[in-house]
Amino acid sequence: MEVNEPALAYGKQSYTIEEYLELERTATEKSEYYKGEIFAMSGPKYQHVLISGNIFGQLKNKLKGEPCQPLNSDMRVHIPKNTLFTYPDISVVCGEPEFLNNDEWNLLNPTVIIEVLSPSTKNYDRGDKFNLYRDIPSLKEYILVDSETISIEAFYINTHGHWELKEHKRIDETLQIKTIKVSMKLIEIYDGTKAAGGAKDQPE
Repeated sequence: MEVNEPALAYGKQSYTIEEYLELERTATEKSEYYKGEIFAMSGPKYQHVLISGNIFGQLKNKLKGEPCQPLNSDMRVHIPKNTLFTYPDISVVCGEPEFLNNDEWNLLNPTVIIEVLSPSTKNYDRGDKFNLYRDIPSLKEYILVDSETISIEAFYINTHGHWELKEHKRIDETLQIKTIKVSMKLIEIYDGTKAAGGAKDQPE
């Protein structure tokens, strides 16, 4: 999803969380919330949708019967520590899901978050949004998948409790999602995309 400028269509410059949630219940388009501001989100492009579908499909298959479940971008995630409400492309929850006020609308405890990068959001997803996601106590891995080139940045918490980065730049590599013990080949993640069509020509 692409995040746009703060939405001021309702004639206000600051909203409470309760006002935001009430607006979202009847809204036809998704919006993020952060510290009183509401940010409209526009729909993703074709390549973005393909990659998200490829990843979600594999996770759904590989986690069948396991205590962890993948959720698509319809699942809203809330971070009480910094007020953010957002819609990750894919989140994985392990064990019993926890929700704001037990509402089943606002997930509090994702274990893995995966964002598919668009040109307009990649800097935000790598920087400010990652900093906000770090306030989720349950989060163990954060994975960024570029929608235009073969590039995956997989952040995970190492044995010392620090975030560590593993990068994947080749179509013949395999992404390891350590926390949920799932591996995915990049050729399957990028299946059907323009990026996959040109990936074999990339240099060593």
